[in-house]
Amino acid sequence: MARGKRTRAARALVDRTQRFTLEEAVELVKKTATSKFDESVDVAINLGVDPRKADQMVRGACALPHGTGKTVRVLVFAKGEKEKEAQEAGADFVGGEELADKIQKEGWLDFDKVISTPEMMKVVGRLGRVLGPRGLMPNPKVGTVTFDVAKAVTELKAGRIEFRVEKAGIVHAPLGKVSFEADKIRENALALFGQLLKMRPSTAKGSYLKAATLSSTMGPGVPLDTVAIQNTLRGGA
Repeated sequence: MARGKRTRAARALVDRTQRFTLEEAVELVKKTATSKFDESVDVAINLGVDPRKADQMVRGACALPHGTGKTVRVLVFAKGEKEKEAQEAGADFVGGEELADKIQKEGWLDFDKVISTPEMMKVVGRLGRVLGPRGLMPNPKVGTVTFDVAKAVTELKAGRIEFRVEKAGIVHAPLGKVSFEADKIRENALALFGQLLKMRPSTAKGSYLKAATLSSTMGPGVPLDTVAIQNTLRGGA
């Protein structure tokens, strides 16, 4: 019952008819996070694109300046010198056929991200039915199929996130934890919005950043003023 009262009180703080600046939204999200655990801060961004059209599919990666606050377990498919580079960069698991067999035959999935060198994709390819639905399949568009495995491992460990627009035209992404300082959440958000603006398809018509909502894991959604965010980015803030 107490939790229900807290939830209602938190929702009462957010006027859903208003669009909040990023600074206001971050403060509201922190204020309305009432769980005992350190909730994640997430953003949902509605883009003015049609994902059914190949030339309007927005997919990529973004290095958040302050990371996500989560420990990321990285698996790398590589051999020879690249295997050594991945290990030295801090990869949690590195190998080839034996790891593919472990995933395929034993259902092993104790990792969060997968990187592969191009030549190892013939091994990884057969794992498509397992890795694909979980969003774990390496892809050159987001930098997880690469010869520079050390850089990829370092960036993922530091908090680089991957994003992909869904069928409804929405991108979901984590921006950190409620325990983060407000400025760090704000700077992570601006980094993501900036990256999305750079990736605007030339065929997308009308408003591109149509709407966005910031929220904690259990808290209410806080509508964002996307025009103000774009003005901030243009001003270099």
